[in-house]
Amino acid sequence: MSTARLLPRGNAMLGKNKLLSDKRRFAAGIDVSPREVRLVIVSRKRRSALPVRVEWLGATPLSVGAMSGAQLVDRAAVAAALSSLCARWPRRRAMRGMPCAMAIPGGATAIATFELDDIASPRGRGRRVGEMDELEPVMLEEAERLCGLGRDALSIDWWTSGEEAGRRFDRRSNDDTSVRRAPRVTLAAAPRRHLEARVEVAACAGVALAAVDGEPLAALRALAYTAEHAMPSRDRYAAVWAGYDGIYGWRIADRTVEASFRFPGGDHADLESALGAIAARGSRERALVGGDLRLLERVGLSLADIGERLGCRAEPFDCTPFCIDSSFLAGRAGVLHAPAFAVAFGLALRGVME
Repeated sequence: MSTARLLPRGNAMLGKNKLLSDKRRFAAGIDVSPREVRLVIVSRKRRSALPVRVEWLGATPLSVGAMSGAQLVDRAAVAAALSSLCARWPRRRAMRGMPCAMAIPGGATAIATFELDDIASPRGRGRRVGEMDELEPVMLEEAERLCGLGRDALSIDWWTSGEEAGRRFDRRSNDDTSVRRAPRVTLAAAPRRHLEARVEVAACAGVALAAVDGEPLAALRALAYTAEHAMPSRDRYAAVWAGYDGIYGWRIADRTVEASFRFPGGDHADLESALGAIAARGSRERALVGGDLRLLERVGLSLADIGERLGCRAEPFDCTPFCIDSSFLAGRAGVLHAPAFAVAFGLALRGVME
């Protein structure tokens, strides 16, 4: 496995899957939290702009103490919980042939964004960088600086803005003048031991991981996708996610993050001032809130309180509108529990959108 990749691009273990339709792409997202393990399986019609379809979702409790921070303390317990959860999907054998992803808590992941021109000249010592793989030496140097660890102890990944659209530059209008901007590259780095632990746990449960992502990035992907497909005012909105290592927020306009926060951490003394950093700027804006809402209740915040501080209506994240069948949404995996599935849904989205 390449030192410079969270996981290799592609997975040699994922062959043609005769248990699933060739007309759709399938992927699974696995979210391991201190309380439970969650699984979301989605599919997307090939060469189609139609929304994704949630094939199945579910959750199972995790024994107390099995996870502490980013550390999987009791790997056997996590693997057993994941295995039992996967066994509940009627087509569980098909998981061996679809891309599956897990996540690492945001507190264990360092993320930084640079302009390619910046890293190609001063930090790159005059080197010209073009193809993504040519960035590896530069990204490794940046990761060592960000994390304070040697490259052999790190797993990293990077991507450029506009990469999915196949563009090297974005064009934006500024005072009726088209401005040519250098592409930006985002670097994510995490201690390798956390990735290897998740690969091992998944393998023990009979799952081959194709990717390991950061929890906040996966949650943002889920919130943004849901907002764009389910909210009436989708050009500008706020997204808030409550994770076990903190609360994250973003203000998004025209598919671009205008402002963001993480609490605790950053420059905000309290959560109220952090929410103020992404407060609404228009009366038609909305806010989508995902994660474990009980964590917000512990700090005295309800959805109504968040909406009041953001100056707009706050709604809970819910991926169930994408479900083809609601019969499996009973009990703990019901609609009231839906906001907690943001990370798992975002991980599954990565598998069908890439």
